[in-house]
Amino acid sequence: MTMQGMDTPLTRLLGIRHPVIQAGMIWVSGARLAAAVSEAGGLGTLGAGSMRPDVFLDQVRKLRARTDKPWAVNLPVFYRHVPEIVPLALREGCRIFITSAGNPATWTPVLKDAGATVLHVVATARQAAKCEALGVDAVVAEGFEAGGHNGPDELTTMVLVPQVVRAVSLPVVAAGGIVDGRTMAAALALGAAGVQVGTRFACTVESSAHEAYKQAIVEAGEIDTVLALKSVMPVRLLKNAFWEQVRAAEARGASPEELRDLLGTGRPRQAIHLGALPDGEIEVGQAVGAIRDVPAAADVLAGMVDEARIVLQGLARL
Repeated sequence: MTMQGMDTPLTRLLGIRHPVIQAGMIWVSGARLAAAVSEAGGLGTLGAGSMRPDVFLDQVRKLRARTDKPWAVNLPVFYRHVPEIVPLALREGCRIFITSAGNPATWTPVLKDAGATVLHVVATARQAAKCEALGVDAVVAEGFEAGGHNGPDELTTMVLVPQVVRAVSLPVVAAGGIVDGRTMAAALALGAAGVQVGTRFACTVESSAHEAYKQAIVEAGEIDTVLALKSVMPVRLLKNAFWEQVRAAEARGASPEELRDLLGTGRPRQAIHLGALPDGEIEVGQAVGAIRDVPAAADVLAGMVDEARIVLQGLARL
């Protein structure tokens, strides 16, 4: 396991040893996973987007009992319980927030006034510049390779990250397709100060996802994901029976309202938390084909950082 940290503007901002953030994935990112990543030197994140306030409070307290290292809370702006969770989180001492899926102006002033550090997920350089003007501390530039909800413009991580780096003076975190040390090194070469990793951490021992979901990740190939429901809210998922229904509906020109009815509620929970894979929304990233095991989160982080360092040292000799 690696002992040597990486010093970047992101590690200094967050007080972590390695510039790796574990994404706040719904039904995946509970206290156990977040604590494991934070203890290993990265930034663990609670995925509040699938938590009721009482569940969130329980997870925060379990997380605090497991680690005294920095950790974050992911707040999807559109999630209906966020207005209840924000004051609860601040009262419980949460001091790093990653906001996503909505306008950064909604919660940034409140969080900054409370003395918190705020990162916001963006899909374009223009959004990143808006975040900087609002006082956000760092931005997560997420390419459309990422699992779950994505920006509608389909900018890849390699295209997006350098443009965001040019657009802002903030630390930029690369996300989307980051699965190992080679992709981490590539993100740093593009100018990112760190990376956010989702699917790779979803498929770890400490992930709260159902074992059937983890097995689906292990068995998936490089072309098994698709960006669907673009007229409603773009989401990258594994192809399954539910996706076939979506594809058929979109092919016949279904309206956004029809697609929302087809989506219904609870599809991600069915697949990720309950393991009902055929009818659920199996949210995973495009790099899923590179994942072939279910290791401990600390081993993922250590291997990623060590491999990235080796790759960067090799590039320096060119």
